Amino acid sequence: VQLQASGGGLVQAGGSLRLSCTASGRTFSRYTVGWFRQAPGKEREFIAAISWNGVITSYTDSVKGRVTMSRDNAKNTVSLQMNSLKSEDTAVYYCAAGILSFRGPDVKFPDKYEYWGQGTQVTVSS
Repeated sequence: VQLQASGGGLVQAGGSLRLSCTASGRTFSRYTVGWFRQAPGKEREFIAAISWNGVITSYTDSVKGRVTMSRDNAKNTVSLQMNSLKSEDTAVYYCAAGILSFRGPDVKFPDKYEYWGQGTQVTVSS
C-alpha cells in the first residue's frame, strides 16, 4: 500500500483544513488508518485513527470536538477535517495504515503501523 497525504497549508487560527490520505492498492479497505503529526523538535504524536470499515474512530484529547476522521473505501481515501485550528496544531501531518485492532491502545503508537505517507505541512498563524 502506498499512501499520499495532501491538503495541508497555511491557515489563520480559528480556520479549517481538510487533509486527505489517498492510497494505492486494492487491499486498502482492510487497513486501520491513523493520522499523526510531528512538530519541530517533538516526537510524532497520534491524532486520530479509523477502523477498516469506518465504524470506529479514536481521537487524542487535544483534538476532540475539533477534528473528524472519515473514509471512503470505494475511493481509497481517508479524510481528516480539522476545525477551530490553533497555533499548536502546526506540524507535519502523516497518515499511516496497518492491520490494527481498536481493542487496545495499538492505534496510538506509530511503530504499530506498516505503511506511511510522506507528510503534509499544516501551519496555523495566530
